[in-house]
Order: sequence, then structure tokens, then C-alpha cells
Amino acid sequence: MATKARLLFHRKRHYDDGAILEMKLWRVPIAVPGSQHALKYSLYYGRDGERLVGYDNERGKGDHRHYGGREAPYIFVSAAVLIDDFLADVEILRGGSL
Repeated sequence: MATKARLLFHRKRHYDDGAILEMKLWRVPIAVPGSQHALKYSLYYGRDGERLVGYDNERGKGDHRHYGGREAPYIFVSAAVLIDDFLADVEILRGGSL
């Protein structure tokens, strides 16, 4: 029987201005193709259906970051650093507050 992904962390926040922040992190039995670790993640911050910041490791693309309409590779160090980097980007867009 194959081991399935196990949800490790999920947080969702709705801001008064309509923005949404959502973070999901799973432990997977084998690395997502393109990544070198056993985590799958989706970190999202957006408003009105538009992603303003996103970090994920989509199958085949590996670890990457979406910011300002651009996509770039992301160097994954650890789950803690990932979340810190994501929240730092969100804080910048929110003018210094989370």
C-alpha cells in the first residue's frame, strides 16, 4: 500500500481589505519531480482572484516563487525559511503589517 501525502500545516487568513493568505505544507513519500525534498507546498497571498505572491513546487517545475506577475526559481532550504520568505514578501506588499 502506497503512503499518501500527509498534511503538516494549513493556515488561512482573510484580511479586512479582501486579501487572502493561505499556506499549506504536506509531507510526501517521494520528492515532487523538480524538487529535492519530501515536502509539497502551496503558499498563496492574493486579492480579487489575483495571486500577488505565491510559492509552490508544482510537479515538473520544482521550487519556485511568483511575485509581481513573474515566476522565478526558489532555493528551498527548509520549511521554516520558506514560510519566513513568503511572509516577508506579504509584509512588504501589505506595507509592513501582516
